[in-house]
Amino acid sequence: MARLDRRALIASGAASALLAASGVALAAPPRHGGHLRIAVARPGDGSVPGLQGAAFETLTEIAPNGVLRDALATDWHVDADACRWRFDLRDDVRFHDGRGFGPRDAVASLRRAGLDARVAGAHRVEVRLERADPDLAIRLADPAHGMLPADGLDAALAQGMGTGMYRVTALRPGRFMRAERVQLHHKAGRAGWADRIEVLVIPDARIRAEALRDGFVDVSEAPDAETLRAAGRFLCHPGPRDMALAAHPRVGMPAVIGARHPLDDGRIAERWWIAG
Repeated sequence: MARLDRRALIASGAASALLAASGVALAAPPRHGGHLRIAVARPGDGSVPGLQGAAFETLTEIAPNGVLRDALATDWHVDADACRWRFDLRDDVRFHDGRGFGPRDAVASLRRAGLDARVAGAHRVEVRLERADPDLAIRLADPAHGMLPADGLDAALAQGMGTGMYRVTALRPGRFMRAERVQLHHKAGRAGWADRIEVLVIPDARIRAEALRDGFVDVSEAPDAETLRAAGRFLCHPGPRDMALAAHPRVGMPAVIGARHPLDDGRIAERWWIAG
């Protein structure tokens, strides 16, 4: 059967456009340690923005260098008509409560997203589509497609209990989230630089700016620009007049920030760090 491998997929036009938007390099090497505190604008779907990228993992992901890469799937293939996909899964992953991650969990999570998925082996799942979708592997990199345990999907989602780099220690939906880095995680050395993260929902842009200015948070989503300009030098993305994100100078910020979704494509907790 003819099939496309990952290299062929990345060569597609849609993939190229997506990767170009995600950036290609880091400004400086990340460093481990510290407590990264992030102020966000609104609760979104009722949860806490940034929770998905911190606590949950996807089958694939867009890496900080802009390349589509493996995450919970080690490899994937699609047939010639782009309607049947097979994903090979890691066999060394556990949820935060100690349960092992396997094909049943992936199938349940994919079905929750409306996909026709089924177990296809000890460490493999298959997705069958009614219409061709050569970009499925890219779409599954969205943090919204995080993998959940088959037994208790809704409870795990509400509790922030996934397989991600950060284990939730406190969560109040719509208000705040605190989490700590998982030791011996399979992504160690590639992501998850802060020892602990905290996300606070602060709806008022001026108050978010004041919290950053006064040192109560390290990063702020869309703060009031006038408040920060009057306070001195802060790191701003994409620039000082249009602050989608602003950070204290001690924060390590990737050279290019993903802009497909807020908060560095939802993965700010994994990708930013305390530089000093």
